[in-house]
Amino acid sequence: MKGYVLDFAQIDETSISIVGGKGANLGVMTRAGFPIPPGFCVTTGAYRDFIGQSSLMEAYFHQLDGIKADQLNAISELGLSIRKHLVTLAIPEAITAEIIGRWEQSAKDNAYAVRSSATAEDLPYASFAGQQDTYLNVKGSEQLLLAIRQCWASLFTDRAISYRAKNGFDHRSVQLSVVVQQMVFPEVSGIMFTADPISGHRGILSIDASYGLGEALVSGLVSADLYQVHAGTIISKKIAKKKLAIFSLPEGGTVTRELPEAMQDRQALEDSQIEQLASLGAKVKDHYGTDQDIEWCYTGGSIYIVQSRPITSLYPLPQVWTAAGESPRILLSFGHQQMMTDAMKPMALSIWQTMFPFGKPAVQVESKLTYRAGGRMFIDITPILTLKPARSLVPKVLKGVDEMMGSGVGEYVQRDVFIQGIKRPKGLAMRVARFVFPLLGRVVNNLLFADTSRAVHTVNTWLRSSFQSGRNQLTDVSGANRVLEVQEHAGKLLRSLFQELMAYPLSGVIASRLIQGLAGRWLHDNEVIHILNKSLIGNVTSEMGLMIGDLADIARQYPEVTALIREGRASSFCEDLLTVEGGSVFLPAWDHFIELYGMRCAGEIDITRPRWREDASSLLPSIESHIRTMRHKEHRERFAQGALEAQTAADDLLDRLGKLPFGWFKKRLMGRLLRVFRDLMCIREHPKYLMMQHFSLFRQAILKEAQSLVQQRVLSEEEDAFYLTLDELLHLTQGNSIEHLSQIIVGRKQEYEHYKSLTPPRLMTSEGEMITGQRSQQDAPEHALLGTPVSAGIVEGIARVVLRPEDAKLNKGEILIAPFTDPGWTPLFHSCVGLVMEVGGLMTHGAVVAREYGLPAVVGIDDATRLIHDGDLIRLDGTRGFVVVLTSSTRP
Repeated sequence: MKGYVLDFAQIDETSISIVGGKGANLGVMTRAGFPIPPGFCVTTGAYRDFIGQSSLMEAYFHQLDGIKADQLNAISELGLSIRKHLVTLAIPEAITAEIIGRWEQSAKDNAYAVRSSATAEDLPYASFAGQQDTYLNVKGSEQLLLAIRQCWASLFTDRAISYRAKNGFDHRSVQLSVVVQQMVFPEVSGIMFTADPISGHRGILSIDASYGLGEALVSGLVSADLYQVHAGTIISKKIAKKKLAIFSLPEGGTVTRELPEAMQDRQALEDSQIEQLASLGAKVKDHYGTDQDIEWCYTGGSIYIVQSRPITSLYPLPQVWTAAGESPRILLSFGHQQMMTDAMKPMALSIWQTMFPFGKPAVQVESKLTYRAGGRMFIDITPILTLKPARSLVPKVLKGVDEMMGSGVGEYVQRDVFIQGIKRPKGLAMRVARFVFPLLGRVVNNLLFADTSRAVHTVNTWLRSSFQSGRNQLTDVSGANRVLEVQEHAGKLLRSLFQELMAYPLSGVIASRLIQGLAGRWLHDNEVIHILNKSLIGNVTSEMGLMIGDLADIARQYPEVTALIREGRASSFCEDLLTVEGGSVFLPAWDHFIELYGMRCAGEIDITRPRWREDASSLLPSIESHIRTMRHKEHRERFAQGALEAQTAADDLLDRLGKLPFGWFKKRLMGRLLRVFRDLMCIREHPKYLMMQHFSLFRQAILKEAQSLVQQRVLSEEEDAFYLTLDELLHLTQGNSIEHLSQIIVGRKQEYEHYKSLTPPRLMTSEGEMITGQRSQQDAPEHALLGTPVSAGIVEGIARVVLRPEDAKLNKGEILIAPFTDPGWTPLFHSCVGLVMEVGGLMTHGAVVAREYGLPAVVGIDDATRLIHDGDLIRLDGTRGFVVVLTSSTRP
């Protein structure tokens, strides 16, 4: 298609590069027969030729290349200069002639809406909505040409420049078309979302409606009615007080007027009009195959669509099949349960879906109860909730993982539609019983009878045996057989962990709850449990933290070693040690640490992340912080002091119980529970430790096969294997091909980059509805940030916001603010005096370790890393579960 102007009827989905996203959508809908006001597009070729005549734009683009999204003053000054230049630049005669010629053919006496349409606009991952300008009720050739020039200039508004800089769009690559569309002068207008933009529910269509032109609503000038429609039925109506509206003027332009009192509280659309509009919205969604954000208007008994674009704010929907008449499935975020909510690559998700032990027709296949959405794994917990006891028990268990998650499940199972039409899987109750009862039997035995003093030794022996067995299985195989062994081993791993290990930490957890309950009932003491949690001997994660301190103690004696750690050159760290004084002393200790913990890293549940033995860049800052914030052997002294405090508290507790009526019995029972608790609670971190040992084996096996595929020129680079699933990797190692493999990998890499920017919900339904849950009532000051208390104590200090452990620069007395923590973050715990996390619960990793270290901690504060700023002075109350910002670092 040649020329500077194209009618809507000449445009289709392939026209984005010449008419932008908005223009292409209008063309697609026009050709599909939707009620679109007629018009035309001034192409991006006209924009290129317009700015191409400027002698200044190349210099301006060069300046834009160096602009950062947060440099607001620089953006404002540069953007104003560019806009002033462009609005004074003449439009080339050839462009002017074609625009005016088309305008004269299309009823030049009509009024027009002139809108910008960028080539990076209305795309699946970036809408660019509202970044450029719109001009309404434009009349006459002079107004038309001025509005077009102003649209071109609006590509360089402050918000447009900042948006492109933030989202990584090259300023030269985003070009502008201009949509010129006949004006409709509506009685009512608004926005329609074919999915609820707040809850994410794909079955609920939301309509905002107000009087006059829709620009008043889009700009936030007026309130709007909100109507919600589900399956063609209006389920909710919220009628707003509509005081203002924007209307067109006869001479052109618009005016804002106050509405008559009688109209202000009136429903803007009648019910029949709402249903008609909803039906049209459903057809638009079906046409595009994705949910849409639609601008519409109503006049003279007819509905018109002004524009439609994808809703980019919705979290991706898991591909869950449900039969007709079934209620939605409820899906749990695995990342929240594992304290790592970052997006993962396809191979990492495939490993976990293979490991999940339930819903599997065979050991080596991926579980049918797991789903991928937005680079995260979600688990369908609906089947277990068909059992009535589970509907009460599961929410309580989940509250230990995340209070809001447990609350959300508890709220969802109370809904009338829950498990409607969903049949209980045949034999489910018996399978659950066969799994649960042996586990409970071992727990009861541990609590009442077993000698638990050797439990840590027994578990460590089993860990070594399990790891050696896995290594033997993967040593002498290659090609497809190696991938099959990974699938087989991964498929059995979690089930064996449940069977062999879970009874130990579960017994410790139950003993903890019993101690707390009985101490509260008999002695009205609800605080002693916090002391008893300190310095549990044998915890592999705590021991790792102590060894970090030992490394810091060695390095502290040798300034050159300390300097190497501070420089953080992980790629050559070991080689560099051999060139400095003290390096030969530090290196054996380092090698021993890596032997024990080198398979760990931050975000370690993602098998595609380099381990510490491959890349220690996230480990060295933790050692450096330890050197700066602690004195020699302080970490060991603190741990010993914690153990002494715990023992003293236990002795005191037993002494007080002995003085009560039936004290001999209460003392004996509590003594047993204390022994079980101290012996077994320390095993809480062992299962994750073993998983990471096996992950190191799986990772090595996958990378070796990837290396072979690169040599065969099947893959471009080893990292490409991480964008495949285990089944796909097996397919390739069997000598088969995958059609368009390189394009698939490129697409998945683009998806992964997009997924990294998303925030996953704790719970969602198969219809996309995000279930948030309710936090329990808390005694907290006004303006406090509320969370879940997981480690008692109150502390004040400077907030240090850390998004990645490799970027951590903790100073003495600071409070760590993190999105989440896993064992890879543990080395930082010695350097802080308190902990705040966005996710987590009473029994998740960060909470358990914080209690052992005696750090006050609050978890589950949504957006904590955004609401609390680096350098804020805060008060953290780990007993009641809140944070108060005392002095903001952002105040002038």
